[in-house]
Order: sequence, then C-alpha cells, then structure tokens
Amino acid sequence: MNIKQYLDSTYLKTAEQAGLSEEKNVLVAKGFIQEAIEEGFKLIMIRPDMVSLAKKMITEANSTLQIGTVIDFPEGKSSLEEKLSEAIQAIHDGADDLDFVCNYEAFKKGDIDLVKEGILRCTQLGLASKKVVKWIIEVAALNDKQIIQLSSLIKNVIVSNFEQELFPKVFVKSSTGFYKTEGDLPNGATIPAIKMMLENASPLPVKAAGGVRTYEEAVAMIQLGVKRIGTSGAKMIANGQNSTNEY
Repeated sequence: MNIKQYLDSTYLKTAEQAGLSEEKNVLVAKGFIQEAIEEGFKLIMIRPDMVSLAKKMITEANSTLQIGTVIDFPEGKSSLEEKLSEAIQAIHDGADDLDFVCNYEAFKKGDIDLVKEGILRCTQLGLASKKVVKWIIEVAALNDKQIIQLSSLIKNVIVSNFEQELFPKVFVKSSTGFYKTEGDLPNGATIPAIKMMLENASPLPVKAAGGVRTYEEAVAMIQLGVKRIGTSGAKMIANGQNSTNEY
C-alpha cells in the first residue's frame, strides 16, 4: 500500500490561530507545501489565500502535487453567493480540490432546501471546472441520525443531478478539524462516524479528516473504505510515527 497517495497533507491555521505573525504563518505554510512536494503526497490542503503560493512552488518544482483548499471554512454559514465567489477565486488561483463546508447548522434546523441548493450549485461549479468537490459535514456537530441523514442527502443530490462517471469526484468528508467540542470529545473522524458515512454516502467516496494521528489509524480507515485522509501529520504517519498535531 502506498499510503502517501491517500494522504492530504493539511495546514489550515490562520496566523491568529497559530499564534504567529502573518509572515511566520506563511513560512509554516511554505514548509508544509515543500514537504508535500518532497514526500510525494497526493495533495496539499491549505487555506484559499495560500493557493497561488502553492501553485507557484509546485510549478517551480515540476511536481505533480495537487492543491486543495477549503471554502466557507470552518462554519459553512455563508450565503450561496459568497461560497460560489470564494470557489471561483480558488479555481482561478489554481486549486484542484474544493472542500466546501456544508451548512450543517441549517440542516439541523430543517432548512433542507437551502442545504440542497448549496450542494447542487457549488458541485455544479466545481465539476464544470474539472475539479474534485468535497462536502464537509462536521460529524462532531451531528448526532448519529444526522450523520446518516446528511450523508444520504448529499448522495441523493449528486446521484439525482450528475452522471455516474462523476460520482468519484464528489466526496463526503467528515470534519474541519476546528469544531469546538465539549468535554474533550473527538472533533474529527472516528471509526463509528466513518462507518455511517461509508454506508450512507455510497457510491460517493468518503474522506476521513481530523483525528487520524497514527499509521495504524490511517490503515484502519483505508481498510474501512475511505479514499482520502486529511492530516497535518502526514509525514509522521507515512513514516510510521505518531503525529502530535491537533488535526
């Protein structure tokens, strides 16, 4: 198994979140991008304002590393127009994957039509631009029933509106890694949540993000059936070490 081709090396902290100056945070992001190039990971996942930097570094290195970014991160509450505008800019800057945060709070309130329209319109934009689209459902904010329902809802929107050959390009993704839980509960991917997602998102692929910190955990996720894993400890995991990073 070439585990590196499952790993999306991830750095999504703002300077404020990292406790750094803007300049130092850019240097950290550059380090993650360079490491991903050198290690042969499938993709570097970074914030939208870092996409053009990554594109420049990857081009100069003549690398095949792909670029992913997050849209409406981390809460998913922006308007559809704002989501689309941010995605269009990311596409222009060179992103290959667009990881949209689903409006899970609207879903929990029962505003299903709003959620469906967002999924449809943003997916249409991404696929029309030949990009991979992922929908982050934020499992830590949902109970088991909601995880099942939201995974199924995304699946149904895609299956009803797109050709079967495009299904592999639309993922259901577990987490942002930034959700604040009470009582130190997991805020990312867990085995039970991933199992529910796999069962109810199929035939769409699933990405496990947040909380995968060891090689063994990554292998377990892959054996369950996930196609991608998002982690800020990609190099440590690939080398069989335990990651001490937060997500």
